[in-house]
This record gives sequence, structure tokens and C-alpha cells, in this order.
Amino acid sequence: MSAEETSRFVRLRVELVLEVHNEDEVTKAALRRLARDPEVPQAERAQAEAAVTEDTAEALAYLVDPFDLVSEVPGVELQQASWSSERIDYDPDSPDWDLDEDDGEDDEEEDGTG
Repeated sequence: MSAEETSRFVRLRVELVLEVHNEDEVTKAALRRLARDPEVPQAERAQAEAAVTEDTAEALAYLVDPFDLVSEVPGVELQQASWSSERIDYDPDSPDWDLDEDDGEDDEEEDGTG
């Protein structure tokens, strides 16, 4: 495939598992960031503050911004991003948490369905 036929768009998938040692610090950091975020309309600010105060996972989702991850990478521009966070049961010794494992897309190709 020539360079002209190759898409210039790249999907980067990142999965993180974070251990929260101090929920109050995470919440406070999210509230500080929210307070100085000019893009949050005043009408939505109270709702956002309640969400990050009630749920540490929401606070983390507010603090971790995909744009921040790639904004300093030369030669790229973020086109679209989505992310979420949730509380999980995590066992690092479980085979379910093998980060080197494929996400299933290659499995479809191997069995002829992809």
C-alpha cells in the first residue's frame, strides 16, 4: 500500500488502571481544575461539582484529559476523543488483566469473520 493510500488517521487505545490512595485529594484537584475551567458554563458548574464530589471515578475522568496526553506531540492534532472511568475489582495476578492480550479484533480475522 502506497503512502497515498494509507490513512493519516491513527486510533490510539490506552487503558489505565489507577489505585487511588487518597480520594479527598483527587476530589479537591478536580474541583480546583473545574473552578478555573473557562469552558464550563456557569449553569453546568454546580452539576459538574456534584459529580466529581460524589464519585472519585468521575473526578479522575475530569482530571485525565486525552488532549493533555497528545497536545505536546509534534505533528499531530487530536480529532476526536472519548473516555470514561469506573470503579473496578482489580487483581493484577488474574489472567483477565493481561495488558498484552489482544482486544479481540485479531480473533475475528483469525476465524475468518473479520
